[in-house]
Amino acid sequence: MTLLERYIFRTCGWAFLAVLTALTGVIWIVQALLQLSLLTTKSQSILIFLYATGIAVPPLLMFIAPIALFIAAIYTLNKMNGDSELIVMNAAGLSPLKILKPLILIGILVSILVATITLYIMPASFRSARDLNALIRTSVSSIMQEGRFIYYAGLTFHCREKNQDGTLLNVLVEDRRDSKVASTYLAARGIISDIDGLPYLVLEKGSLHRQELNQSDTSVVAFDRYAINLNIFAADTKNSFKARERSTLELLSISNDDPSIKDQLGRLRAELHDRFANPLYPLVSILIAFAVLGAAKTTRQGRSLAILSGIVVIVAVRLAGISASNITVRSQIGIMLIYFVPLFIMCVASFHSYVEFTSRLPHLSWSGWFITSKGRK
Repeated sequence: MTLLERYIFRTCGWAFLAVLTALTGVIWIVQALLQLSLLTTKSQSILIFLYATGIAVPPLLMFIAPIALFIAAIYTLNKMNGDSELIVMNAAGLSPLKILKPLILIGILVSILVATITLYIMPASFRSARDLNALIRTSVSSIMQEGRFIYYAGLTFHCREKNQDGTLLNVLVEDRRDSKVASTYLAARGIISDIDGLPYLVLEKGSLHRQELNQSDTSVVAFDRYAINLNIFAADTKNSFKARERSTLELLSISNDDPSIKDQLGRLRAELHDRFANPLYPLVSILIAFAVLGAAKTTRQGRSLAILSGIVVIVAVRLAGISASNITVRSQIGIMLIYFVPLFIMCVASFHSYVEFTSRLPHLSWSGWFITSKGRK
């Protein structure tokens, strides 16, 4: 790259990193506020809290990276015009491609980043979030809260106190999973443990009160140690994976004749093609920004309307892409739309840039667009 191209690349690159970091920080704060219940009501550690908020960032990073790149490109081109650098470049007969080339290079690098996230990191992140949520949801130790009656799938839990090592004091458990018998467990102490891969609540020094349906008598049995099978918690983790939680290789190898995914076939199809189309949007952002601000203007000419039009177009394009994905869920016709939307806008933005430059510089030919102006020859 020439000195000028390196300057544009460096300016846009640092702006992109700054905007991406700021947006990512805002998103992480929002995720942290949403996950505060892990620390307050579910009694999880700070490491689990950081992990839960961290794995939610990559999917959102994939979405905001093109937006951050658009903002960075707008900032770079507007700064260069404000400093009269674009005017000097045009007056010197510099080819528009010289300005666009470093921006396109950054767009390609961001496209590679987005492709890595959407094809590999994002599905792994969603799957990790699913496993973590299932683990937290099915963890009896997180359900047990001091001084509160917690109902879950036919079981009611209560403990007066919970020590830091997980030991429960003064435990009450009411079991109504059997519609014919109601069982109530009272124990001085309890602890959660895994036996043969299944969760058990082990109670010590307590009593079992059992009453059959339509019977007034209650049988009481004292025990020193009693284990309650809590397999209902393990059962929650056996659900099938959603489309976004499947790896790209899984989506590519799915058979249309598989009855287990018949109801999800449309979503799986849309998810697969979305992943391949997402890396196109950083290039769309660059070309739209260049189309609205690439041409030099004097400081007396306002560029606010051009920036606003670029924002409207980029939002409309993203919404059109989401709509195409929704159509793909119902029909295979949407597959073409998923790729057509970004590719069409790229062509329109490129043609608009060419028309904008040739109308301002009549001596600029097709060869001048790619090499230099005739005046410089």
